[in-house]
Amino acid sequence: MATDNKIIVGLSGGVDSSVAAFLLLEKGYEVEALFMKNWDEDDDDEYCSASQDLADAQQVADQLGIKLHTVNFSHEYWEDVFEHFLSEHKKGRTPNPDVLCNQKIKFKAFLDYAKDLGAKKIATGHYARIAEENGKFLLKSGLDGNKDQSYFLHLLNQEQLSQSLFPLGEINKQEVRKIAKNNDFLNADKKDSTGICFIGERPFSEFLTTFLPKEKGDIIDQNGAFIKHHDGLPFYTIGQRKGLEIGGGFSISPEPWFVADKILESNKIIVVQGDHPLLYHNSLIADDIHWVDSPPKSSFNCSAKIRYRQDSQKCDVSLNDDQTIKVDFNESQRAITPGQSVVFYDGDICLGGSVIKSKSNE
Repeated sequence: MATDNKIIVGLSGGVDSSVAAFLLLEKGYEVEALFMKNWDEDDDDEYCSASQDLADAQQVADQLGIKLHTVNFSHEYWEDVFEHFLSEHKKGRTPNPDVLCNQKIKFKAFLDYAKDLGAKKIATGHYARIAEENGKFLLKSGLDGNKDQSYFLHLLNQEQLSQSLFPLGEINKQEVRKIAKNNDFLNADKKDSTGICFIGERPFSEFLTTFLPKEKGDIIDQNGAFIKHHDGLPFYTIGQRKGLEIGGGFSISPEPWFVADKILESNKIIVVQGDHPLLYHNSLIADDIHWVDSPPKSSFNCSAKIRYRQDSQKCDVSLNDDQTIKVDFNESQRAITPGQSVVFYDGDICLGGSVIKSKSNE
């Protein structure tokens, strides 16, 4: 039976979720924890940290005196997140699986599981805030601008927000580590996890070749001149510099090369040197639109981010009849990437977001 005071914290073994659990205990909640394994890697894999993360989570739970549940959501992750991830790469797009992972796994599968354990709400170590105003739940940026994760949470809906807590939303990372050290948490100085959600630190291209075949094509410059062969469109992304391995002899300029575009129809990649105009566009079309609250009824002005850690950019949003939206930025944006999310803000309130379909200079 659910009680208003019972909270299940997603405990990953990292410092953020550990401090989130501690803060909830300090506020008097009845706290339990859940460790989620969402990827069926072998525990002796050189990139796998699941067994160590579980050990760290258990030690923190024991130290806090809370019960730790464990669950394997790898089936749900594969079906709801990873198959979509592969499908998008096959289309030459660059998806962001962490966004879908939050919607489908952390705030759906986890939330449902927590309810079965008798919890009223779940909590995570995300740097974001939830506010209730006039019966509506707002998703707001975390106060630590360097760690704000509202971008990754923009697919959450009213029901999910109403049943979630973000204890770290009002504090910064430095304070989180200070709290961990003051309480002798073993993970106080543990490195933050990076990379794809639940896939870890392994080299991305190496990982992707396990699931997608290499399909060689041409890398060309902006004039159509052949430079070299590539291994397949899924292994490259707009704005990429590292890994192109374009040596001397292709230009007298010493400036680095960047991916400017991917052409699915001809399996070609266009590269340019330096801060080239082809890397910049002032508008985009997006689909798969999601609004945290009610959808807008007309076009509007706001700010938006086309990638995590980007400063919000002023823009005009137009609603199209074909269920897409057009975003016109006040200033041209570098490396607008199809498949990534464009996320909209009104000040510190996250309005929702959409998946970038194409870019232009209209």
